[in-house]
Amino acid sequence: MNKNNTEIAITKVKLTDIDLLQQIGKETFIQTFSDTNTEDNMRTYLTEGFSREKLLAELCHDESEFYFAVLENNVIGYLKVNTGQAQTENQYPEALEIERIYVLQEFHGRKVGQLLFEKALALAQKKAVSFIWLGVWEKNSRAINFYRKNGFVAFDKHIFQLGDDKQIDIMMKKTIQPQHG
Repeated sequence: MNKNNTEIAITKVKLTDIDLLQQIGKETFIQTFSDTNTEDNMRTYLTEGFSREKLLAELCHDESEFYFAVLENNVIGYLKVNTGQAQTENQYPEALEIERIYVLQEFHGRKVGQLLFEKALALAQKKAVSFIWLGVWEKNSRAINFYRKNGFVAFDKHIFQLGDDKQIDIMMKKTIQPQHG
């Protein structure tokens, strides 16, 4: 099999993709966090965070966008970005939030996350925002290193509630250079 990423496509998620979105969302969240959290807390978050109603509301929000990473007709990762009122906090008018970049573990090291990040960067430039921001769990060193490598710096912290566990997310941001047409 060809090991480069020319065959990985980034496609916009449509309402009709809700089942695929729910599946990839749950699967990647379990792979990323189940080793470090209780079953009860994981179950609570998966039920609430990936309910059809919640995903439908997010998909219908005109200031949120989802994108799939697709390889050979299989969804292997996804991206969620927010602007304006859709941002999870602070609603910076001049910013784009990367709320989620998740990739199935078997595809780590294939630069799928990088492709999804580059899509977010292109969206930020197109929307002419001045910075991109995100929250990343303080214990997720793989993700923190990925964002640092891509020019993000820590600027704050916030609490992420996973079931009954209050976890600390490091908030990171990257300044965006305006695109000159």
